Formats: sequence, structure tokens, C-alpha cells
Amino acid sequence: MLGKGVVGGGGGTKAPKPSFVSYVRPEEIHTNEKEVTEKEVTLHLLPGEQLLCEASTVLKYVQEDSCQRGIYGKLVCTDFKIAFLGDDESALDNDETQFKNKIIGENDITLHCVDQIYGVFDEKKKTLFGQLKKYPEKLIIHCKDFRVFHFCLRYTKEEEVKRIVSGIIHHTLAPKLLKRLFLFSYATAVQHNMATNPKNHTVMFDTLEDWWWELERTKGSMKYKAVSVNEGYKVCERLPAYFAVPTPLPEENVSRFQGHGIPIWCWSYHNGCALLKMSALPKEQDDSILQIQKSFLDGIYRIIHRPPYEIVKTEDLSNNFLSLPDIQTAYSKFKQLFLIDNSTEFWDTDIKWFSLLESSNWLDIIRRCLKKAIEIIECLEAQNMNVLLLEENTSDLCCLISSLVQVMMDPHCRTRAGFQSLVQKEWIMGGHCFLDRCNHLRQSDKEEVPVFLLFLDCVWQLVHQHAPAFEFTETYLTVLSDSLYIPIFSTFFFNSPHQRETNMGRESQDTQSKPLSLLTVWDWSVQFEPTAQTLLQNPLYVEKPKMDKGQRKGTRFKLDQNSLSSGTAWPEHQRQLSLPLTQSKSSPKRGFFREETDHLIKNLLGKRISKLINSSDELQDNFREFYDSWHSKPTDYHGLLLPHIEGPEIRVWAQRYLRWIPEAQILGGGTVATMSKLLEMMEEVQSLQEKIDERHHHQEALQGEARSLLRNSVRLSSLFPFALLQRHSSKPVLPTSGWKTLGDEDDLAKREDEFVDLGDV
Repeated sequence: MLGKGVVGGGGGTKAPKPSFVSYVRPEEIHTNEKEVTEKEVTLHLLPGEQLLCEASTVLKYVQEDSCQRGIYGKLVCTDFKIAFLGDDESALDNDETQFKNKIIGENDITLHCVDQIYGVFDEKKKTLFGQLKKYPEKLIIHCKDFRVFHFCLRYTKEEEVKRIVSGIIHHTLAPKLLKRLFLFSYATAVQHNMATNPKNHTVMFDTLEDWWWELERTKGSMKYKAVSVNEGYKVCERLPAYFAVPTPLPEENVSRFQGHGIPIWCWSYHNGCALLKMSALPKEQDDSILQIQKSFLDGIYRIIHRPPYEIVKTEDLSNNFLSLPDIQTAYSKFKQLFLIDNSTEFWDTDIKWFSLLESSNWLDIIRRCLKKAIEIIECLEAQNMNVLLLEENTSDLCCLISSLVQVMMDPHCRTRAGFQSLVQKEWIMGGHCFLDRCNHLRQSDKEEVPVFLLFLDCVWQLVHQHAPAFEFTETYLTVLSDSLYIPIFSTFFFNSPHQRETNMGRESQDTQSKPLSLLTVWDWSVQFEPTAQTLLQNPLYVEKPKMDKGQRKGTRFKLDQNSLSSGTAWPEHQRQLSLPLTQSKSSPKRGFFREETDHLIKNLLGKRISKLINSSDELQDNFREFYDSWHSKPTDYHGLLLPHIEGPEIRVWAQRYLRWIPEAQILGGGTVATMSKLLEMMEEVQSLQEKIDERHHHQEALQGEARSLLRNSVRLSSLFPFALLQRHSSKPVLPTSGWKTLGDEDDLAKREDEFVDLGDV
């Protein structure tokens, strides 16, 4: 009306655009109410945590069709995390059924968890890094736990945008010094009031007694000994202070080449065979040094040449297995399937999702890892061979394969305390470079290889296929993977035990300063309340029946040569349930490397070694016979445990990778629905049992809490407990991009009608 009055007559002329301009944005209508809400929301800081920068009037988008819906709040960056303080924080806190982490909130991102940062400039998405000349109107953060955050900065003050964007980029992507990590600020602030029990029944392997205990538990103390030659890291900074070696090996040999070329004990099987690992000697061009190294290895081999170490198979993981660049490339492709910006992007890629999954090769790498572990198990169990794993530094693939072998063969490693002790022994004390492989310092992207995540994914395959054999759940594995990026635990933030001890101040020259005391990730009470911790415990776990003293005496292992060769050192009824009845194959020739010793020593010195004993065809035949024979028998959950490794059996770990994508969840369905029904049946059986026996056990009480959590979850989904509050997608099963290949809607309707008519005929 105002426009017509101003322009006047002229029936044939076009009406000009309205002259009225509103300078009040629709979002500012409830500004006063919004500002009051923001003042009420407080930022919770950990001890030692400092606020670095903040920005108000930030809109956090909901991941749905890019429709720009969301909530207003404040975006802050501290030296520990990026946090969004939204208007609905109080509503989330009041939900009693949500699986909460006491350290990291739903809208919190630790600085180490940031994967990539993108900015949107005029609707174009660009990667952000370094100094910016122009600041984006939208900020997109991709996290290493596969969360995706969208923040709109269009209504934020320009100076606040500059501070928050520059601060986030600098504190997440710029190279850092180790001492500047929040880990040390937190340890300094809480060192006088830490009252938790960090070990929590987990063997830490930081004392000589821990190694002797493990040798006794696995019956390996007859052939191997724990040594303290590296106490104080006087010999090698790469090795732990204590470890185990073959008994005849003189301790002075360990210091000869700083631990290189020494067979180090990993684990012993009940038939007397053991899993060992060895790092290669550094390659030297000087002939005199090369000759010294050859003589040194000759002496090592002569020691192990004698019984009972005479039959040893070598596995060169550096040359005949995966490479770290293979793992890095596959995971880089694989993770892009789950870092979805919005539901439109999800449905657009849905039609080609499986082809993209296959081309990433991540599932194939998992299958190859499981297959390699089974090959080694076949040597240990069926052929009564010791197995020596070779790798340049024994800190990557050796950790992966040796851990998988122990999880499959040792039921103790399938309990929570046993699994945590295994990680401590093989990964933490084994010198896996968590600082580099997780890229915590942002100093080299080439060193960032998810070897430990690959191990957890392989373990998940076993948990998925043989759930009653594990005391922990897939939720336990998921939160353990998340803990890699929480810098208040020292477990996954150092490259070696020496680096940890040095930086914690135990070797400080200042005698008056006390060493810092860091938390370990195994103290789950730091992250979760007791009710939430019940979701880490598998209520379907089949406990091993207790034996009386007479039975224990009958099953003790005897180190005589007849039992070693015949394989009768384990109770026959257990072998029938869990082990294939393959004949043991003994070697007609003795010797650690047989007749190829000289040739292989030269290869080992050059960080190369070839397969030694069997041809590839013979290995394949033995593997297939062993694999098929085991799967043809009933499963003993407290014996040997082998996974199915055929293509369809290797699955995507949905709870970890898909948990933040609402479209991927099944409301009221999935494995969690099956678990809920099983728990209902267990509860009914237990109530009947209680009428017979009035005794109540602590474990039953914990299971009751888990059942209560599942039963009270009104919005239960297949991705429980992480997707409990996620919305349900209203998108059709067929993605919108697929309609184009089927023609227009009218044509499609005709095809459906024709199909129905033909069916009636």
C-alpha cells in the first residue's frame, strides 16, 4: 500500500520495489530473552583450564537439510576444549536416561578431537588453516569421533568472529610443544587432591613383579625371565624399564645394540609355545660394523638354537604384511563416509555408499589383520611352533597382531581387567607412539596412522560375532576409542614409557619438586557415573565355572616333551569344544633359522627378512584346514576363539561410526532391541531362581541396573546409548538422487501400476 501511494498513477507502468527497509533481523525479535538465557548458562572449567576466547550470538545449526534451524548461544575456546553454551542446556541436563560423560559434554570438543575445520564464504566451503585474510560466515568442525558441528557467525560481532575463529584454528591445528598440552596443566592443578584408584585391578606392567606375575599366569616362567637391565632407561629409551627375554640370554646382550635384535617375550600358550617379537638392527654401511652385528645375531641364534626353542617360525610384518601408509590411506577414505554435513548429503551418497565403502579398503584391512592373527594361532596351537614377530621398531604392527592373538587365545584377555592389562603390556609399555600416531602435537600429518583404532575395530568384530565370550561391551570399546582424545589421562599421550617418566618429573634434577601424578583412562569413574558404567559390562558374559582343587591339579601344565609333541597338555574335553584336531607337525631339522641362517641374517640387518619355513601354498592349506575345522565344532567361550573372516562377516562398527547420524538409527530395533529382550528373559529366570535361592550377588545387582536403563529408555534406538535423544529421519528409504535414474514421477507411477497388474494375473 505504501508503494502504490508513493508511485502514483500510470496504469501501464511496473510498480517499483518497496522503499521500506527493515534493519531488525527476525532472529533479534527475542534478543532480550536470548541474552538473559545466555547469562544464566555458565561454563564449567576443569582444574587448570583457562578461557582463551569467546563469541556471543552464535547459531548452532541442526543437521537437517541445510534448513538453517538451530539454537543460539555462546561459543567459547579454552586450552582444553571448544564448547557451545546453548539455550537448551538445562533441558539436556535434566534427562536421567542420557549416557553422559562427566568430562566432555554433548556440545564440547576437546582440542585434540578436532580433525578438520572448514569455513563457508558466500556458500562455498573451504578448508581453514593458518592466518586468515577473510573470516567465514559459517564455521564447520569435523571431529575425530565423527561428530560434525555447524556454527553460524553471521550475527556475531566482527571482532568476536576474528578472535574465536583465529583462536580455534591456532589452538587446534598449529604445532604444539609437549609441555604445553593441557595434560600437564590439569596434573599440576589436581596433584594434591587425587583420591581415585587409577589401577582398578589393571596390571600396569611398570614393575618387575608385574612381569613375573604375567609369566606365572601364562606358565612362561619355565623358559623366560623378567629382567631389569633397562631400569632407569640406561640401555634403551624405546623399551620399557622391565620386560621378559628367554632364560639363557645373558642380560649384557640386551645393552649391546640398545635392545635391537633381542627376542622379547609377549605371551606363552598352555602347550609351551610362545609369541615373541624382535626389532631389526639399524642398517650400517660399514663392513666392520656389519660383521660385528652378524656375529651378535649368530650368538643370539645359538642360544635359542637349543631346546626348547628349536622350532620357531618368523613373521616379518614390515615386508610381508600391511604398511602404515596403506592403513592411513584406507582410513582417510573410510572416515569420509561418516563425516556428513547434513541429511541431504547423507541421502545423496546413500545410493553409492557400499561401493564407496568397498573402495576404501578399510574392511579388507580388518580382514587381513584377523587372518594374519589366525595364521599365527595355527602355528602356536596346531604346529606347536614358537612365533617371532619382526618389525622395524616392534611398536605398530607387532602391537596389533600380538594383541589380537592373545585376545583370541587367552580368555583372561576377554575380561575387562585382562583386556586393559593387555593394552598396558603390548601398547603402552610396548612403546606404541600414541603421541605421533594420534597427531596430538599436530607436527606431522604423515605420522598420523590409526593403528590402535584398527585394533579396536578388529576386537569389535570378535565381540560382535562372539558376544558371550567378552566381559565388556561394544560401548566399552567405543568410549575407549573416544578416550584417545581426552588430555587428562596419560595413557594415550606419550610415545614411550621413557617419555612419560621424563615429562612427569620423575627424572627431574630438582629434588624438591614432586613428580606429577596423572590419571589413567582405566579409572572409568572419572568419566562415568556408576549407573552409566553398567553399560560397559556385558550382562550376557558367560563366566568360567570354578574348579575345585582336585580339578586344578589335574589340569596343570607339564613341561615334558611327550605332551608338547602330542598336544595332550590341555584337558581333552576342552580341546574337543574349542580346538581343531589337527596333527602336530614337527620339523626334521633343528635350528632357529635352519639352513638359511646366514642369508636371513643379512636380510635382517637390512631391515628385511623373508618367509622361512613353509611355502605360501602349504601355509594356505594349513590355514584353511585349521580354520574350517575350528568353525565346524561348538564354540567354547573360554577356549580358543576364532572370528569368521569371509567378506559378509566383516561389518561396519555402526555404534562408533554412525552414532551421530540420525538417519542411520533404527528406533526400537537393531542389536540393542535383541539385547533388551534377552535381558527381560534373564530377569524372569533370575526372579524364579531367587525364589529358590535367596542369596543376591553384586554382579546380579549390576545387571539389574543395566536392564533398568534399557527398559526405561522410551526412545531406544539401534545406536543406544549415544543416539538416545536423536530425532527420527522422515526421509524415504530410496534417496532423492536415485529418482533421477528411474525417470519422472508419472513414469514411475505407471511402472508400479503395470507391475501390480501383472502380479494379479
